[in-house]
Amino acid sequence: MSDKEVSEVGSDLSLIDHLIELRDRILKSVLSVFVLFLSLFYFSNDIYTFVATPLLNVLPENMGMIAIDPTSPFFAPFKLTFYVSLFLAAPYILYQLWSFIAPGLYQNEKALAIPLFASSVILFYAGIAFAYYVLFGFVFAFFVSVAPDGILVTPDINSFLSFALTIFFAFGMAFEIPIAVFLLIWAGIVEPDDLSSKRPYVVVGCFIVGMLLTPPDPFTQSMLALPMWLLFEIGIFCGRLIKKKQKSDAEE
Repeated sequence: MSDKEVSEVGSDLSLIDHLIELRDRILKSVLSVFVLFLSLFYFSNDIYTFVATPLLNVLPENMGMIAIDPTSPFFAPFKLTFYVSLFLAAPYILYQLWSFIAPGLYQNEKALAIPLFASSVILFYAGIAFAYYVLFGFVFAFFVSVAPDGILVTPDINSFLSFALTIFFAFGMAFEIPIAVFLLIWAGIVEPDDLSSKRPYVVVGCFIVGMLLTPPDPFTQSMLALPMWLLFEIGIFCGRLIKKKQKSDAEE
């Protein structure tokens, strides 16, 4: 066998090894979600009640939610429990991703990647917490208060779940903006001053994203757009710090 053929075989084996490792890490990630789901399934009704509490607290006295679909009382908590399991497994899933890509990173990239991974998880959870503890109370109280006379506010549990999951995901992803801005600046794709000069367009873009990802009311859209703008500014601030450090290291 020639040296070229040996090299090709080694490359193939290396690729196969990487694919096997990727498969194993994907299976571990799926298994972690499955184990969490099995652990939480018994409490699925309690989890749903907890998520729906901000709405239940503002409904008229002796009023509750309804289930239009006969299967909703089972499948709505079931679906919510799955998503809760997925959100809770996110740190472990990111760890598996990190373990897969870490061998191919330089030491300085590893030192930066670990805080970024941790920050991304914390920010995602912070977005969900903001939506639940801050947004939900205001939004549901507003919607209930503007109901016309003679209209009974009795939300369907499936409709509420779709609304809640959409808001959780939208705010979780929106709170990742500082990470995205920081990475763009760190990689040299954009400069902090360039982003600052485009601030008016960013503000408009935040409200457009808020319009697309939230229900069609200005209040909810603003509750997403304004934190996105603030997080954008935080990303620029952190980007300026890393640029100063890069410049200082280059001078040394």
